[in-house]
Amino acid sequence: MAGQIKVTLKKSGIGRKEYFTKVLKGLGLTRLNKTVVLPDTPEIRGMINKVSHMVVVED
Repeated sequence: MAGQIKVTLKKSGIGRKEYFTKVLKGLGLTRLNKTVVLPDTPEIRGMINKVSHMVVVED
């Protein structure tokens, strides 16, 4: 798994459990429609799966 993925925040963490906001912050997603490029690792994929209902992923 050597590559990069683009992750964009589409739904706010406001009003959600603190766990979700911490995962978003760990991914570097702090504002709506912010896009970050992250390495494609199992750890990052696991974090994305936890907040998959709030983000959009492009390979």
